[in-house]
Amino acid sequence: MRRSPLEEGRRWLTQATEDLRWAKLLAQEGGWHLACFLAQQVTEKALKAFLYAQGEEIILGHSIERLCAAAAHYRPEFAEKARRWSLLDGYYVPTRYPNSLPDSIPAYVYTQEAALEAVKLAEEAVAWVSHLLEESQA
Repeated sequence: MRRSPLEEGRRWLTQATEDLRWAKLLAQEGGWHLACFLAQQVTEKALKAFLYAQGEEIILGHSIERLCAAAAHYRPEFAEKARRWSLLDGYYVPTRYPNSLPDSIPAYVYTQEAALEAVKLAEEAVAWVSHLLEESQA
């Protein structure tokens, strides 16, 4: 049986929320590069949750900036959110692969400050999408 758009959106948002819990833990415990990457993933999943809830069936790509642009077709506020959240796009590849950083590795480059800021942005995205999905249910 096929899920309703709102149910599918909630499913993606639930996964984003679970991943956010681990991103917070990594940001506190020293896995800073992983926390940055996971914050990007959390935000991506939250944005996809919103888009699925709008009835989108196929959502391709990983870019926060592009996903915000797609979401702005439904809610223009996403264009403003993209100005903050798209910073997370920079954490998609270099947080994972040594060949993306000259003369170092991700585990040595990322700081707790970067991780905490990334997690804060991901929290904003999850909270905003959660609010919108609750609003659409009412």
